[in-house]
Amino acid sequence: MQRVDVPRVSPANGTSVPRLFGTDGVRGVANQDLTAELAVDLAVAAAHVLGDAGEFIGHRPVAVLGRDPRASGEFLSAAVIAGLASAGVDVLDAGVLPTPGVAYLTDALGADLGVVLSASHNPMPDNGIKFFARGGQKLADDIEDAVAARMGEPWRRPVGSAVGRVRPFPEGFGQYVDHLVAAAPGHLDGLRVAVDAAHGAAWRVAPTVLARLGAQVTAIGAEPDGLNINDGCGSTHLGPLRAAVIAAGADVGIAHDGDADRCLAIDAAGRLVDGDQILAILAVAMREAGTLPFDTVVTTVMSNLGFRQAMAREGIAVVQTPVGDRYVLEAMRTGGFRLGGEQSGHVVLAEHATTGDGVLTAVMLLARMAGTGRGLHELASVMRRLPQVLVNVSGVDRTRATSDLAILAEVALAEQLLGDEGRVVLRPSGTEPLVRVMVEAVDAETARRVADRLARVVKDSLSL
Repeated sequence: MQRVDVPRVSPANGTSVPRLFGTDGVRGVANQDLTAELAVDLAVAAAHVLGDAGEFIGHRPVAVLGRDPRASGEFLSAAVIAGLASAGVDVLDAGVLPTPGVAYLTDALGADLGVVLSASHNPMPDNGIKFFARGGQKLADDIEDAVAARMGEPWRRPVGSAVGRVRPFPEGFGQYVDHLVAAAPGHLDGLRVAVDAAHGAAWRVAPTVLARLGAQVTAIGAEPDGLNINDGCGSTHLGPLRAAVIAAGADVGIAHDGDADRCLAIDAAGRLVDGDQILAILAVAMREAGTLPFDTVVTTVMSNLGFRQAMAREGIAVVQTPVGDRYVLEAMRTGGFRLGGEQSGHVVLAEHATTGDGVLTAVMLLARMAGTGRGLHELASVMRRLPQVLVNVSGVDRTRATSDLAILAEVALAEQLLGDEGRVVLRPSGTEPLVRVMVEAVDAETARRVADRLARVVKDSLSL
């Protein structure tokens, strides 16, 4: 669950309550943490904050809503729709659609807000509610705080013709597919592609788009039943895709997560190509095409050191941000950059999308393969991925992780040992009482030894 327990004060009664918005919306176990009542209240508050703008431009506010196939999304989307419509917002219900599809439609239709019911790569019992502002943009922290602050406040309910109307919007699927096809720089004729949709929101979108572009598609994880999303498949479980690539003799495998804002890949021999490698391939392609502004790409501090080394060799600058696609997006908007992403497979192609889009990423990656006639393994060799070890140290006081003198001394020793061929990142979790220790080195044994030693120091110094 990605909820951050930061206290806020409710204006209705002055009591302190947990902050609902985490790193990517409001998440929790559906019908336990994330209830229908909470969904209604949250939708009403979002309507008051994001929908009020519609009053000033002379039209009724409109929301686009989509969800992934989780069973709990059925009652939660009904609750969100009820909240929005009761607050006077017209709702276009696009049904099951990837998160970036809702962002695209919010922008393309000039809607006042977009709403997605999804917990992304989380297990099926979880769910989440995230909002997009006008233009398909993720909400800034102050807007999320404004939504949270208005929950539970007294409000005047519209009646009669002023209540919102609800309309199914199945045509949203076709509009989003057309957008993705139009974004492709070339056809995929001759490419044999296996795609794992994680029994999630892209189960129809991904195979349809790739087939329309000329690829021969083998689809797995494309039979959602409401209960099997992310269950042993998709971007968090690559075994089935690896097997499908080998069995079908495919040129490449594409893996998405539950809401399809991620893309990982498997080459023809079954080897993983992660988000850093995909980002490197696309950065070089865009630089060659003259479509990479300032020859710069944006990524997070958790990107592999091999990525930055590769970009330096290619003459491409790297802007680093804290972990989280919202920070990547912010840096891209501020600097006017068009490409950014994370190791997890969140890739943002700002010319065509306002947020990470896994299917769009796959289209661009496959188009690079088709356009160059080179296999994925050869393209990915632009960077050498250094061994990376991540240790989560739990049960510690994360607030002192970056100030404790013993820890700082150990980090300095580790950095001296690793030199230019390694790296240490010490990061307090934003959601749990733990500290993440990440070490990169030229070999896995060294990375593990340094990470374990630093983790012991963190545990000894910060134990609760």
